[in-house]
Amino acid sequence: MLYPLKLRPVYKEPIWGGKKLREKFGKDIPSDSTGESWEIACHANGTSTVANGVLAGKSLQEVLDTYGAKLLGQRIGDKELEKFPLLVKILDASDKLSVQVHPEDVYAFENENGELGKTEMWYVIDAEPGAQLVYGVKPGTSKEQFKQAILEGTLEKHLNFVDVSQGDVFFIPATTLHAIGEGLLIAEIQQNSDTTYRVYDWNRVGNDGKPRQLHIEKALDVTDFSDVTDREKTEGLSVEEGENVRTYLVACTYFATERVDVKQSSREQLDGEKFDIIMVLEGEGKITYAEGEEMFKAGDSFLIPACMGNYDLVGRCRVIKSYVPDIAADIVQPLQKKGISSEGLSRIGGMGEDS
Repeated sequence: MLYPLKLRPVYKEPIWGGKKLREKFGKDIPSDSTGESWEIACHANGTSTVANGVLAGKSLQEVLDTYGAKLLGQRIGDKELEKFPLLVKILDASDKLSVQVHPEDVYAFENENGELGKTEMWYVIDAEPGAQLVYGVKPGTSKEQFKQAILEGTLEKHLNFVDVSQGDVFFIPATTLHAIGEGLLIAEIQQNSDTTYRVYDWNRVGNDGKPRQLHIEKALDVTDFSDVTDREKTEGLSVEEGENVRTYLVACTYFATERVDVKQSSREQLDGEKFDIIMVLEGEGKITYAEGEEMFKAGDSFLIPACMGNYDLVGRCRVIKSYVPDIAADIVQPLQKKGISSEGLSRIGGMGEDS
């Protein structure tokens, strides 16, 4: 019988990293320049390992190879079982990240050795006063103007800067230009891809004293230059469930995310069709299921196997739940039964958009 798998993260130390992962969540980070915690990862560039139970020490890839559809669910096809579909991270930006863009699936497959594209979302865990990020380009920016500004080192004038606060949500389809600004701690849920085209790096140098590599031509190939300012922040749709509140944040082809604010206990449904990922943002408690329980605290992340059946989040906590959705069955139909209108559904990021 599979059980809630607590995953041990993979840490990355980019030039923009900091120490908030230790300060906020008590994580055993390798340095004060740790920018990424790959919480649930099964990729060639980093794979989580199980930290609890009889599978402790096994890599997520080993668990996937052994259990297949029991882990991921019947919804995942045989070919898709070869690769875990999601990558879940926490990012600590003590300095701003490069301006970057990700390709869609077809372009990535053809140009990056069969890699996936990268649609993602951000949930702002913490934001220092005045924090900003980049979401798209300013309306009216042409591809030619954009390229010339990169070459001249003046791209800032074409970037759409957005003020950011704790709790903000951003849905970032592939081809959307973006950059995380300094002073932000962000949960990132994305396709399982590490394909990034760095467009602009603020004219700075890396740890070796040299400018970091840019991917200008590929970035120009895939960047969406249309006006995206009307969809900068995702409002989300909040639904009361007794004392609890469930907020549907994003629902797209690749993933759905919900924020669940639990006062005492929240029943989560699993019927063998999909797996769940639980990232604990605040509070503490336990996951209870038919065969036992697993304790959790803020900063913990769990993979809930599809075959495990229904489970409860018990405690006073705030979590992000992620999964690969059947949008009609998992989101639209249940919410319509609760009387939610099409207008209400439109508040969920990604609904009705091609990802």
